[in-house]
Amino acid sequence: MTGGDPVKVGLAASLNRPGGNVTGVSFFSVELGGKQLGLLRELRPGAARIAMLVDPKFPTTEQFVSDVRAAASAMGQQIEAFYVSSDHEIETAFTTLVQRGAGALFCGSGWFLLSQRDRIVALAARHRIPAIYLLRDYVAAGGLMSYAQNNPDAYRQAGIYAGRILKGEKPGDLPVMLPTKFEFVINLKTAKALGLEIPDKLLALADEVIE
Repeated sequence: MTGGDPVKVGLAASLNRPGGNVTGVSFFSVELGGKQLGLLRELRPGAARIAMLVDPKFPTTEQFVSDVRAAASAMGQQIEAFYVSSDHEIETAFTTLVQRGAGALFCGSGWFLLSQRDRIVALAARHRIPAIYLLRDYVAAGGLMSYAQNNPDAYRQAGIYAGRILKGEKPGDLPVMLPTKFEFVINLKTAKALGLEIPDKLLALADEVIE
């Protein structure tokens, strides 16, 4: 399982023909940045500045930041990245982004940020900052919304591949799979606490609404 492009990081020669001893499922987390930013703008079209919280130690962070900045530039949206790798830096980042007038937050990927999801969600609530996350776990913890691949479906595919390899197939002959199922989750309870009214267009797009 990988969060980025297995070709770019040298795990496979190509998606269709990996060629080596590694295959699996790419989570496509970097490429989804533009879509997630678009959903956030649908919610807060008047936000002059959007903050982005990212982990500098996570391997795909720089590509993620680059892609989201490119998407923001195409939309005419100002965006500022805050790099955090400790509890204190998360607290400082929220204080600073509020002072700089950020109208919304885009939370990046990485195990550190995921491990701090309760803190991040609580700070977003305290500062009344609407945020979009890369995993449903954040929304389940009280975050506002998330858009990402369906992880159980991707893990299931990885399990199928493991079975095929154990039966004798070569990893290099099995194409790297890309996610086919995505989910958009909205927490209406959090929206109400933030004083936000979710547009009907977003509600219609949602795969799951937490009430």
